[in-house]
Amino acid sequence: MSEGSQITSDVSAEGSDRESQTARGVKRWLAREIMGVVFVAATLFIPAGRLDWVMGWALVAIYAAWITALAVILIPRCPELLAERAGRLKDVKAWDTAILSIIGVTTVAKYVIAGFDQRFGWTAPIPPAVQIAGLAVAALGYGLLTWAMVSNAFFSQVVRIQADREHSVATGGPYRYVRHPGYTGSIAFELATPIMLGSLWALIPGALAALLTVVRTALEDRTLHDELNGYSDYAEAVRYRLLPGIW
Repeated sequence: MSEGSQITSDVSAEGSDRESQTARGVKRWLAREIMGVVFVAATLFIPAGRLDWVMGWALVAIYAAWITALAVILIPRCPELLAERAGRLKDVKAWDTAILSIIGVTTVAKYVIAGFDQRFGWTAPIPPAVQIAGLAVAALGYGLLTWAMVSNAFFSQVVRIQADREHSVATGGPYRYVRHPGYTGSIAFELATPIMLGSLWALIPGALAALLTVVRTALEDRTLHDELNGYSDYAEAVRYRLLPGIW
C-alpha cells in the first residue's frame, strides 16, 4: 500500500469512527430526553394524585414537542450538537455546574409543588384565560429556545469553550437581536409554567430558576468575552444580552 493510500485509509477510518461516536451520542441524547419527559410527568401527576389535569398534560406536550422538533431539525443538520449535549464534557466551569445543579432542584420543586397544589388547593383558582396565557408564553419560550439551538451549532448544555469542535460565534437567527436568546426563552418558560399550572406557590422555585439564569447569563457572557475569539466584536454589534433595549 502506498503512503498516500495509507493516509486516505486513516482519514476514512477516523471519519467513520467520529460518525459512529456521533450516532451513539444522538441515541444517548434521545433516550435521556424521552426519560426526561416521563420524569416530568411523574413529578407532576404523582403529587397531584390524578391524571385528569389538562394543564399538566399541556406541559408534558410542550416538552415532547420540543424534543421532537430538535430531533427532526438537528439530527439531519447538526447531530454533533445533540451528541455533544449528551456526552461527558471537559473544561466545564465550576460555577456553571453549581448553578445548573440548583436549577435542576428548583425545576423538580416547581413541578412537585404545582402537583401538590392541584391536590390540596393551596392557590385560589386562577382564571382559565390567565392559565392559557401562561401556556402560550411557556410554549413561545420553548419555541425561542428551539430557534436558538437550531441557529447555534455550539449551544452546549454547559458553559465551555468548545475548542474540540472549532467553536465560533453564532450571529444568525435570534442572535441578531440578543446575545443569549435561549436564556430569554428559558426565563419566560420558568415564570410562565407555574401560572399555566395554576400554582402561585410554584412561582417561588420558578422565580429562583429565572434569577439564576440571569446570573448564568452574566457569567457566561463574561467568559465568552474573555475566551471566545470574535465575541467582543459581536457584542459591540448586538448590545443586549437578554432583552432588546433593556439588558
